[in-house]
This record gives sequence, structure tokens and C-alpha cells, in this order.
Amino acid sequence: MAQKPSIPKGTRDFSPVEMAKRNYIFDTIREVYALYGFQQIETPAMENLTTLMGKYGEEGDKLLFKILNSGDFLHGMTADEVANTSTLKLAAKFCEKGLRYDLTVPFARYVVQHREELALPFKRYQIQPVWRADRPQKGRYREFYQCDADVVGSESLLNEVELMQIIDTVFTRFGVRVCIKINNRKILTGIAEMIGQADKIVDITVAIDKLDKIGLDAVNAELAEDGIPADAIEKLQPIINLTGSNEEKLATMRQVLSDSEVGLKGVDEVAFILSKLGNLNNPIELDLTLARGLNYYTGAIFEVKALDVQIGSITGGGRYDNLTGIFGMPGLSGVGISFGADRIFDVLNQLDLYPKEAVNATQLLFVNFGEREADFCLQILAKVRAAGIRAEIYPDASKMKKQMAYANAKQIPFVAIVGETELAEGKVNLKNMTTGEQSLINADSILEYL
Repeated sequence: MAQKPSIPKGTRDFSPVEMAKRNYIFDTIREVYALYGFQQIETPAMENLTTLMGKYGEEGDKLLFKILNSGDFLHGMTADEVANTSTLKLAAKFCEKGLRYDLTVPFARYVVQHREELALPFKRYQIQPVWRADRPQKGRYREFYQCDADVVGSESLLNEVELMQIIDTVFTRFGVRVCIKINNRKILTGIAEMIGQADKIVDITVAIDKLDKIGLDAVNAELAEDGIPADAIEKLQPIINLTGSNEEKLATMRQVLSDSEVGLKGVDEVAFILSKLGNLNNPIELDLTLARGLNYYTGAIFEVKALDVQIGSITGGGRYDNLTGIFGMPGLSGVGISFGADRIFDVLNQLDLYPKEAVNATQLLFVNFGEREADFCLQILAKVRAAGIRAEIYPDASKMKKQMAYANAKQIPFVAIVGETELAEGKVNLKNMTTGEQSLINADSILEYL
């Protein structure tokens, strides 16, 4: 027997029901983005590696899927050079393109490439798959969708406020209880200055960002491995463990960072955002351990955790002041968020929060008893489809049991039965598949009935 085909680890197939659920997620997010004035774009699945490399930090670069050059990618290299050259250097020679790691860097490239066509501030959203050569585990995939919204060309913190409102609106529509976490990279920079380790800001943020995953002891061990002195790690502990209301945390950080200009600016930015948000449906919390490991963030950073499901962050984002500068367009500030559609899919599945109308596809199935009956059904079928009712006819004049089994398998709520008797009277026997109730009605009345 032939071996069954398989798919790469960290990727998934999606059934029709699963696709209906995913489209519900995408459509909900798309509608909310449009409410706030965002416009949709798309970029290619693969980008030049010169666009991608060096934008995500050393760890991010390792997770890029690289694409071998077409044709003879070994051209110009001897066997000895191939055998004795490091993997990274070989990849640089063999690969000029890679699969996109996220949607933000391609968006920055898009802005610079099309800057003459754009009216600033430019508000875009993008819903497309991304790829990361990560170790697959629950809630983490190698191929997954991101649903991004970004604003570039404006430094106003009202953009951050609106993005928080978008997050709150989306999860309210989903019926998912979440906690929106906020911090600021300027605060983290101020903390690094305060403990005398300003040059170690990247190491500190990468380690702190893992607190939820590996725990405090492991974070402290990683900081020590990165060369952070023991006294500096000790000074960091009260900040990592800081509790209280948002107002109390901000007041404490004003005192702690009183000698750090950049740190105080970060505190002011967070205070402004929180003051403008008012009452959201979901709580928003200042979390000083939130670091968002990506190097390009420079201001406010956000992350969203589901309260009723054990899973990693399901939305994240932040402010980046000069991302387009890496493509020759310095000084253009931006801020954005990204919904993790695949994790949201898992959360909604676990909580069983999909509306029935979002999952059920066909609403009405016509049973097929033969050519004459099918011709009669096709006339009614055209009318119900014109009225917006999703309907189909079973293509073969098979046994009734088989056709009803098909309706049950597809969870079709109504079945229209037209046999010789119904055909002679110009009527339809409409069966409610949930209750089992049957109603003999005029063909012209089927729209009113449904």
C-alpha cells in the first residue's frame, strides 16, 4: 500500500468548516479595520533577503525561511569551498530571496517603494500568511496568518489610542475576554540606564520578554549569561515584580526613572494613552515586563492575552520611529498591531464562540428524484439564490437515504423534497433537519417560509 502523503511540520490543512470559521475571523477584523479608516494592501510571499535580514535581531534572522536561487545555485563554487564554508555563508551565496517573517518589514519596504503615490498619514491593513522556521508547538506554527494594521507618517499618540480601541472592539465582537497589556520601550531604555547597563538594552529586553514562558529564575540566569552584573540584575527585580494599579505603577516609575529623560518620556506616553482610552470592555494593564523582542520598536508596545484559555499572546504591536530609514527614507514614524489569526482560531474553538450562521454554509438542499423533478427544483433554486439564500441541489438521483445523509454531514438546516405528488401540485415538502418537522407549501411561498 502506498504511503499516505503528508505536510511539513508546523503547517495545517483546513476543512470547509474550519475555513468558514477562519473567514469569520478575517471578516470581523477586516470590518473593524475599515471602521477606523484603514485600507487594504498585499505584498508578495517572498521578499529579497536584503529586505528581510537584520530587521528582526539575530534570533529572528535564524528563523527566516530562505529560498534557493533557481538554476545552478552552486555556479562559481568549487567542491572544497562548498565543503569548508559555513552554513550561513553558503546560504548568503545560494539564497537571494526568503519567505516573509512578518508583514511590518514588507510594509515598510512598500511605503518607501511607493512613497510618491501615498498620502500621509497612510493607514493600511494587510491579512496574509507569514513563515517562521520555529519549533512547532501548541499555538505556534511555521505558517500562520497575521492581520496587521499600521499608520505611518504621524507621531500622534492618538494612533496608539485608536489601535487599543480596535483591539477592544474586535475581541468584544468575538466574545473573548482579554487583557490588553501595554508598556513602552523608552521605559525599558530608562530602566537599562538606571541599572547602569544602557548598552545591554537588547539583551535585557529579549530576556525579560521570556518571563511568562520560562519564569523569573531562568530570566535572571539568561541575563547573567549575557554579561549583566549581579548588582544590576538585583536592581531589576523590584521593577519586574512591580504590582498595583496603572496609576500606582506610573507614579513609582516616575520616581525610579527621575534621572532618565528618555525613561520619563516613556512614562508620559503611556499615561497619555491610558488617559484617552476611558472605559474599554476589556482591561488594559501597564506591564513593565512586556518587552516585545523585535528590535525595531521604539515607543509604546502592546500585547493581548486571552483570559479564559491558556495560550500565548494573540495580538501584539507597537511604535517604530524609523523603520523606513533602513530603506533610505529616514524619519517616518509608524505604529501598528497584528492579530494572530491562528491563535484566535484556537481560542474561539476552545470557547465554542463561533456563531452558527458563520459556520453553516448551505442553508437549503433540494433532493434530486430525477430529471423532471430536478428541472422543477432548478427554477425554485434560481429564485432562492437570487434572494440571497445559499442553496444547492444534490447532483445525482441517488437513494433518499444517501441524500439525507449528505444534508446531515454538511449540517444543512432545511431540505426541499419534490417527488411526483409535489410536482403535480406545484408544491415543495420542506423538512426542518433540526426538528424533523415537514411542511407542504407552495413553491412560491418557500422564500417567505425561510
